[in-house]
Amino acid sequence: MIASEIPAAAAGTQLRGDEVVFWVERADSAGVLIATCEAVARWQANGANVSPQRVRLSEAVPETEWRDAWKKFFKVSKLTRQFVVVPSWERYVAHDSEVVIDLDPGMAFGTGTHASTRLVLEELQELADLGVTPARILDVGCGSGILSIAATKRWPESTCLAIDNDQLAVDATLDNASVNRVADRIDSGLTPVGELTEQFPLVLANIQAHVLRELKSALIARLVPGGTLILSGLLTPQAQPLADEFVAAGLRLIRVRESADDPQWSSATLRR
Repeated sequence: MIASEIPAAAAGTQLRGDEVVFWVERADSAGVLIATCEAVARWQANGANVSPQRVRLSEAVPETEWRDAWKKFFKVSKLTRQFVVVPSWERYVAHDSEVVIDLDPGMAFGTGTHASTRLVLEELQELADLGVTPARILDVGCGSGILSIAATKRWPESTCLAIDNDQLAVDATLDNASVNRVADRIDSGLTPVGELTEQFPLVLANIQAHVLRELKSALIARLVPGGTLILSGLLTPQAQPLADEFVAAGLRLIRVRESADDPQWSSATLRR
């Protein structure tokens, strides 16, 4: 949403905890700050749980300093009944059928524990609990690779294609896949989803609503008949209308899920 209203954010935004971050040139920062505050005020007036008072400028810091700051409060995070995120400075012994994802926060991709990510993981958990075993998975807008890693670790016989429009994301996904010992089952690259020809039983897309809308036809085309599409990155007022658009294009709505941790975020799960 912010990228559609703030031109400076169109080059890319990142989720860090409960913040959305984008970068601007120092000379443009004052004007962008004003424009962003005005946009956030409009969203607040329309019912979004945001505040222009929380919009701020901050100097970029070296990755090592930013990562060290996270160590003070980023601990083991159990995101679903099975999925657990563990940073490298913590020691954790998995219990029963837990799926441990070794992931450090980074300046580009945050901690991987944002509500929009949790929502996708909850849907993956739901599929797993139902006995679904997708052999191939497509992760569109892979970021750190957390969803690809979670899926391939939960379904050891599966393989995944993780794509993004940012080389930093591709590199992060491959690095994190190696740390999690699933590099042999995750391919990552910059190929746009509209240029793919393979169809998948499970497609994941945790991106902003306006991007999901633009990719609607391409995402649907990548599903096998009976395949599942999980959409996230949606503010709750956006979720049902966007799901309705995908239904109108031929999919069947399974559910819209509102985050129990942060109700301003929701996901939509659909089937072809």
